[in-house]
Amino acid sequence: MTLFRQIYALLFALFLLTIASVAYVQFSETQGFLTKQMESDLNNASNSLGLMLTPVLESGDTAGAETLVNVIFEGGYYQQIKLTWLVDGKQQVWNNSVKVSNVPQWFIDLNLFKSINKQTTITSGWLQLATLEITAHPGFGYQELWRIITDIVILFSILFLIAIVFARVGLSWILKPLNTLSVHAKQIAERQFGPDMPAPKTKELKELVNAFNSMSAQLKQVFNSLDEEVSALRKKNLVDQVSGLPNRQYMVSRINGWLSEPSTGALYLVKMDWLEDVHSKYGFQVRDETIRILSEKLQQHQDEIAHSVIARIAAYEFAFLVEDCEHDQLTKYLQSLIRTINKEISKAGCKPNEQFNIGVAERLGQMTVSDMMAQADNALQQSIKEAKVFHWFENTQQQLFTREEWRTNLGYAIQNKKFEFRWQPIQLSAKDEICQRELYCQLQIADTTLHAGQFMPYVELLSLGTMLDRCLIETVNQHRLLERNYERVAINLTNQSISDLEFHSWLKQFLRANKYSERICFEIPEASVYSDLEACENLCKVIRDCGAQFGIDHFGRQFGSMAYLQSLRPHYVKLDQSFAYIEDNQHNSELCRALVNVAKGLDIQVIVTGIQERQQLSRFTELRVDAYQGFISPPVNVKL
Repeated sequence: MTLFRQIYALLFALFLLTIASVAYVQFSETQGFLTKQMESDLNNASNSLGLMLTPVLESGDTAGAETLVNVIFEGGYYQQIKLTWLVDGKQQVWNNSVKVSNVPQWFIDLNLFKSINKQTTITSGWLQLATLEITAHPGFGYQELWRIITDIVILFSILFLIAIVFARVGLSWILKPLNTLSVHAKQIAERQFGPDMPAPKTKELKELVNAFNSMSAQLKQVFNSLDEEVSALRKKNLVDQVSGLPNRQYMVSRINGWLSEPSTGALYLVKMDWLEDVHSKYGFQVRDETIRILSEKLQQHQDEIAHSVIARIAAYEFAFLVEDCEHDQLTKYLQSLIRTINKEISKAGCKPNEQFNIGVAERLGQMTVSDMMAQADNALQQSIKEAKVFHWFENTQQQLFTREEWRTNLGYAIQNKKFEFRWQPIQLSAKDEICQRELYCQLQIADTTLHAGQFMPYVELLSLGTMLDRCLIETVNQHRLLERNYERVAINLTNQSISDLEFHSWLKQFLRANKYSERICFEIPEASVYSDLEACENLCKVIRDCGAQFGIDHFGRQFGSMAYLQSLRPHYVKLDQSFAYIEDNQHNSELCRALVNVAKGLDIQVIVTGIQERQQLSRFTELRVDAYQGFISPPVNVKL
């Protein structure tokens, strides 16, 4: 029972006790008063009738005596009159059956009034004529008592209702700070730190509110400290201090994570010897400022072509990792890169297309980080050797389809739901149980099976993301995949769906109509959170309100504050696969630990991804991650 109801019940009981006490006192006094009044009326009636009967008794007029008695009966509540003549002993008895009106019989049956009678002797001088005995009827008492009680009950009922209303309003106003405090306490329990509560006027509540505000501020400071720790570790270990770009260590781990997933793209290595000329002419300070400005321009212009990771891996060498892009987009990226570099070369007073070289290695099949770096470096050395601006490592693998063929094939597959599925179990760390299964889709075109990494770049390029997500969700529902296991099924959403408000409305209707919505998880890439936080908040609210769950994929990959965790409140986060390759002696382990602490500090489940073997998993034991995913438990085909 809530505190409000307890106080309300206490006041209710006290008020009832007060009313009952007042009612009892009023009832007793009224009953006694009516009894005395009936006795007084009986005395008056007895004396009056005795005086009126004296002449009649002297004359011996029996009929006259009866007439006078009837008059008395008609004028009051009398039950019986008995007249005994003392001369001859004759006795006359008159009974009056009085019916009490407007009083319930059960009230009369309570026998609240005792029978009252009065006996007097009628005399004429010294001569005794007769004895007169009158018995009063209690009807008058019952009638008056019932009327008074009825009025009191009505009055007390009105007062009771008024008191109840005022008590409710008054308690609501007095206890409003406690209600606010309860909401604030729940928010603190959920690691949501809002503005401080205003201090109430009540002294005791004021002290309590101040204590909660202080506790909330301290917990918020703890979270902010963890967030700052993550930022500091990233800046210290993964960021080049001159350019502000990621360093070689980050780029290697990012390439490792990229190669562990089905995807496409390319790696560009750029060597800029013209920066050495700037150093020789103007000194290291101008050189460092030139590098900083160049880095800003590269990030600004290259992101307009395709999302990429740009890192400074040596004094005059930069690496550009472009993910999920087809060959034509990679070519445009290269052209934009050359234009941007030439502009900065011209500003520095050097000649365009000179003293810089680019090596391009496009991803082909299964590759390791060493393979990728070696191919890009070979292409760079070939560019230097041939004195060309760039050299593209020859791709002997022919393109599967043209862009229009991709549009046709993907459109047909989406329209007719031709996708096949595999799902990979995600195991709990504490016990050998599956907490969820991540769903992967693949497509059969002719005799070729295409995984998501092969066709997803074209889905994004052709703006088919929303259509694909709707198709996959409907297919999962159509084939009742949610009913096959008790574990949740995780579905990755595309960037287009995350930003599409129409998709949000459709998903809301779908989840509300689906009785297994609690078994669905939706995964949102961390990059989408940083690019469109408002859309992510809207989508996450829809998912949460409909009973489903959601998580953040590639957690820790992006550079930025973790404050979005408080607004989104994901059910889980998946550490980026690059963290699966940390070694105990590397600084990356410190960053991984800090990221885990940030998430677990907000009561968010942490899943480590990219786990291939038990030895790799053992490195995360002391970090207390909740679950793990990887080819240690490979995906299996789902029969539709």
